[in-house]
Amino acid sequence: MKAVVMAGGAGSRLRPLTINRPKPMVPMVNKPVIGHILDLLKRHGITEVVITLQFMAEAVQDYFGDGQNLGMTIHYSIEETPLGTAGSVKQAQHLLDDTFIVISGDAVTDFDLGAILAYHRAKQALATITLYRVPNPLEYGVVIVDEQGRVQQFLEKPSWGEVISDTVNTGIYVLEPRVLDYFEPETPFDFSKDLFPILLSRQDPMYGYIAQGYWCDVGNIAEYMRATADMLQHRVQVEPFGAHLGGDVWVGEGVEIAPDAQLYGPIYLGDGVKIKQGVVIHGPTVVRDYTVVDRFAHLDRSIVWRNCYIGESTELRGAIIGRQSSLKSKAVVFEGAVVSDGCVVGEGAIIQPGVKIWPDKEIEAGATVNTSLIWGAQGRHVLFGRYGVTGLVNVDLTPEFAARLGATFGATLPKGAIVTINRDPHRSPRMLKRGIISGLPSAGVNVLDLRSVPIPVARYYTRTSPAAGGVHVRLSPYDNRVVDIKFFDANGQDLRRDDERNMERVFFREDWRRVYLDEIGTIDYADHVVERYTEAFMAAIDVEAIRAANPYLVVDFANAPTAQVLAPILTALNCQVVALNEAVDENKMSIPTVEFQQSLQQLGKICGALQTTLGVRLDVGGERIFVADCGGNLLNGVDLAAAIAMMALRAHPGGTVAVPVSMPNVFEKLAERYGGSILRTRVSMRGLMEAANQPGVILAADGNGSFIWPDFQPVVDGMMTVAKILEMTALQKISLSQAIASLPVYHLAHGEVSCPWEHKGTVMRLLNQQYKGRLGPQIDGVRINLGADEWVLILPDPDRPVFQIFAEADSDEQAQSLLARYQRIVEGFQEGAS
Repeated sequence: MKAVVMAGGAGSRLRPLTINRPKPMVPMVNKPVIGHILDLLKRHGITEVVITLQFMAEAVQDYFGDGQNLGMTIHYSIEETPLGTAGSVKQAQHLLDDTFIVISGDAVTDFDLGAILAYHRAKQALATITLYRVPNPLEYGVVIVDEQGRVQQFLEKPSWGEVISDTVNTGIYVLEPRVLDYFEPETPFDFSKDLFPILLSRQDPMYGYIAQGYWCDVGNIAEYMRATADMLQHRVQVEPFGAHLGGDVWVGEGVEIAPDAQLYGPIYLGDGVKIKQGVVIHGPTVVRDYTVVDRFAHLDRSIVWRNCYIGESTELRGAIIGRQSSLKSKAVVFEGAVVSDGCVVGEGAIIQPGVKIWPDKEIEAGATVNTSLIWGAQGRHVLFGRYGVTGLVNVDLTPEFAARLGATFGATLPKGAIVTINRDPHRSPRMLKRGIISGLPSAGVNVLDLRSVPIPVARYYTRTSPAAGGVHVRLSPYDNRVVDIKFFDANGQDLRRDDERNMERVFFREDWRRVYLDEIGTIDYADHVVERYTEAFMAAIDVEAIRAANPYLVVDFANAPTAQVLAPILTALNCQVVALNEAVDENKMSIPTVEFQQSLQQLGKICGALQTTLGVRLDVGGERIFVADCGGNLLNGVDLAAAIAMMALRAHPGGTVAVPVSMPNVFEKLAERYGGSILRTRVSMRGLMEAANQPGVILAADGNGSFIWPDFQPVVDGMMTVAKILEMTALQKISLSQAIASLPVYHLAHGEVSCPWEHKGTVMRLLNQQYKGRLGPQIDGVRINLGADEWVLILPDPDRPVFQIFAEADSDEQAQSLLARYQRIVEGFQEGAS
């Protein structure tokens, strides 16, 4: 016996789930809806099937093929134009030479097909309609039968006043082939509206069989959620979902569940799903193949399709998340909301109940979405953040994304230009680096691969070679799930914002330059990268002064390539070095905050016990430093910056030191003491680098362990900072702890306050209006001067929906009080904005 499975529906009422797939291919727990129908047919011995297709026919054909993998034989009948339910079956008439079943490919049921077929044969019917009793028949075709089961009347979607039965047409029919002779081919024709009324008028034997079991039409989002829950709760008989772990939790292959995760069934976890630490899942919930549910996320009665990322502390409550979507940390999606395929929901964003997000949309961090986003409601087109192009590896940043990014950078440079590229030792940057390398030559750009060297070395080589720019790919030191891709200009500095915007324009317009085959760029390894850097490094410091001092120090190399560059330099400088974590280890490129703090405490203890001159830990990129003095005390970033600035001003009378506008006034006092000057910059690394290009600048410091020595190179360099500390303390006969002890006293407080993106502009305007008479130089954010050493800086964060607030006053207590006061003011301005 054969079956005809009707699978041509577009599923408009299920949008946006059906934007990228036909309705029968919508996933239902562990497989598409139509997959469960094929299982039902096979259980009843029906293994030869004709599937009628119209909308996105290739999606069904590609998934099921000829049916061999299912142990079935599948034929396809494709409509060029919609022919109706009967018309589509008529098109496959040449394949139907005996009694056959017609069944919908987009419904969920476990009816006993054998019983329906036996009833059909017992009644010697020409057509048997399978009926089902429903509590609300208004959305269905009602069928009236007599005591013998013979069909007497049809009512298509009646009103309550017209309802005389609760038995509805399920779209499952047993038919004799000759019923298809009642109408012409290539003619739109429907079973319930056209063919069955003809049979009724001719008094042909047409019967209705009232079936027992489960049936759901899956006509809208609510029914899709209900059918999924029913399937998980075993209210419908289907094939086993996978392995049963107990507690009504079913899993596919290769599932990883953290020991402290809490799973309350019924739950289905697809192949390769990862459930991380502290996750809580309440069923009925489905998490499909290769999705990652990150730490402390909470899922309740939700459906998550394949290849998604559910971020740390994210909450899903009765929501649907489409394929390949990414929800960043602390996002919340409420009851009945749908986030469709390929969407990105930013950190802390809230999707309100019932909201539908159409495919490929981006929701900004901290945004609250109250209405559905459909066509054209795309999020802002921004690639760059504070740390370059940043995202979750294999979620935001994939190999194909990296290739497009490489082609984008190449398209902004002249044909034949050279670009250097570098990475840290971890496998994730390695993968993405190769993607970028593949994209650059396609735009006619030549690539010089520096392999894996510290960032200052890569910047130096870029600046001193004919390169037009450079790329560095690293694992974020703050989160091992995240990769940062940094782009350099020909000077080895971060790209200017105009250059970043140019890349964003090319990327989002897909306006890539594709050169002819003889113009495709080359890929080569760079020579003598570390040697060139080391030679220039030694020429930029007073080697003999350091050698004569024979400094004794502890250096924590953080298991990074910095050890391969700085360790030989320190040996050449006659330093006695206690080396920690000198072996390169790709798994240490990003470590948890607790482990990092423990490493700093260990550094301090070793310095104190050995009474070394200095203790230094470099970050994995070789840019920032973290310092302990000879007593083992860990120095805060502002103290360290002020002490180094003081020594630099003593060494270079009349010099200029660049610091961000967020730093305390202690720098101006030091400049006044030593006859120098202070250049205030924007609170960003790009702002410091731009300042380092100015004449007379001897040092730029951010107060977080990053220092620029413009006489060597105008970029952050932690290795040069170590050498400069050794040089200046040797020449000035002063220890770092003595330098800090001689600093003027200052009291600085820092905090933040949340603010939705849409209110930031209003808050900035109100601050400028309210404090017009007290505003300081508008370098970055709003700085309000309240006294000689009393000020507040209110700075909108470029990456998150928050304001950063800095406050300086005459005491720590006053600074904290000032901070709290302006946090309340910013919160108050938001209330006015809303």
